[in-house]
Amino acid sequence: MPAQKGFDNETYLKEQAAAILERVKMFNNKLYLEFGGKLLFDYHASRVLPGFDPNVKMRLLQKLKDRADILLCIYAGDIERKKVRADFGITYDVDALKLIDDLREWGLGVLGVVITRFDDQPSVNIFKNKLERRDIKVYTHRFTKGYPTEIDVIVSDEGYGTNEYISSDKPLIVVTGPGPGSGKLATCLSQLYHGYKRGIKAGYAKFETFPIWDLPVKHPVNVAYEAATADLGDFNLIDSFHLEAYGKSVVNYNRDVEVFPVLRRILEKLTGTESMYKSPTDMGVNRANSGIIDDGVVQEAAKQEVIRRYFRYSCEYVMGFADRETIQRVELLMEQLNVLPEHRRVVNPAKQAAQEAKTDKKGHKGIFCGAAIELKDGSIVTGKNSPLMHAASSLVLNAVKTLAEIPDHIHILSPEIIESISSLKKDILSAKSISLDLDETLISLSISATSNPTARLALNKLKELADCEVHMTHIPTPGDEAGLKRLGVHLTSESNFSSKDLFTA
Repeated sequence: MPAQKGFDNETYLKEQAAAILERVKMFNNKLYLEFGGKLLFDYHASRVLPGFDPNVKMRLLQKLKDRADILLCIYAGDIERKKVRADFGITYDVDALKLIDDLREWGLGVLGVVITRFDDQPSVNIFKNKLERRDIKVYTHRFTKGYPTEIDVIVSDEGYGTNEYISSDKPLIVVTGPGPGSGKLATCLSQLYHGYKRGIKAGYAKFETFPIWDLPVKHPVNVAYEAATADLGDFNLIDSFHLEAYGKSVVNYNRDVEVFPVLRRILEKLTGTESMYKSPTDMGVNRANSGIIDDGVVQEAAKQEVIRRYFRYSCEYVMGFADRETIQRVELLMEQLNVLPEHRRVVNPAKQAAQEAKTDKKGHKGIFCGAAIELKDGSIVTGKNSPLMHAASSLVLNAVKTLAEIPDHIHILSPEIIESISSLKKDILSAKSISLDLDETLISLSISATSNPTARLALNKLKELADCEVHMTHIPTPGDEAGLKRLGVHLTSESNFSSKDLFTA
């Protein structure tokens, strides 16, 4: 069925901006705001809150830019071990560079980059040099001595005092960074320490979209957050500190609740006064619930996201990136929501397409793969692999032909181009398979479009595949995955390999 809207961005922006500015006023117009989650391209939020603009946080910063500076944090260990951002397939250090470029495109600058828990790692020094030689200010913060138990050491010249102070004239300093554990909190507290020594009585607050504190703990949106962080072992719970202080049940997640006693003691040591925050939820500035306009739509979308996470972790498990316990956590969440993998509408059609490929054979001797896509009008189109092309290639061609109302018997790829690419792969590059992956198919389609009006019509329909749901019976090859990511579909796959070979180029 066609996608329905469950979230209103304008209401959310108005409420969220007002809440942040109100918090700034509470701290003498100087606030360090820990900005969690993805600053740009927050596709998790847009999937669980249909209608949510994945770049709405950047729009929020634009509304605040005259009053705000931005600090970007990155954990040195993530640079050293080349940690990858799964949705884009790029390392966190590259993501940091991309984020700086993206901020500039939105008319926003970066006050500086803070490399946290720095230990003179060679790869980190290369990253630091790269930034400094492009005129970007870089600060290095080492591991905080005494953390987390020795408060007197942490809040001293031996602890936060060893870090360089980053000066800003703006009332709001947004502290963000790629991924969890980037050191945003420590950077905020370090800045508070130096500020208080200078007579600047600043404050701290935290902005994150999930979990949504004023939704029930078992609301599907909050369960979807648990699924998204299953690899970290995060879970939602009732904020016991908030319940004790106000007699009201609100939702937070385990790490915030666990660290709150320490954090409150640090804040009280920094300020010399009793903290105004009685709970970790008090620290948050989150008005996401104000944007929800259709709870039924949002609940269903969140359930679908939990299923997507199940497929993703299952694939990561067979590839060696995730452990069995991660999958089991998501399976338990699916049980709570009473959903099965097959509740994702494209799953069974993809399996049926694979079975049809096996029945047809047509000289194909490898593994039989199927794929399915749900178009925006709710119709489902399938594709299957063959000696000529991968299942993803067949799927996309069938989908654009459906959208362009091109009869099935009409071929939109030039036979000469297909033959030429096949000859290149077989006779020159000595490839094991001449079957076209999606990247190669898209190139073939674009070339065919120069001389074939029907192919041009199909090519112009590719953009309509963005945000469509796709499922494959096998883990996509690198060429298929790259093509599907560029098309912007929401992809899941079974945890089966598309080849018996251990190495695929």
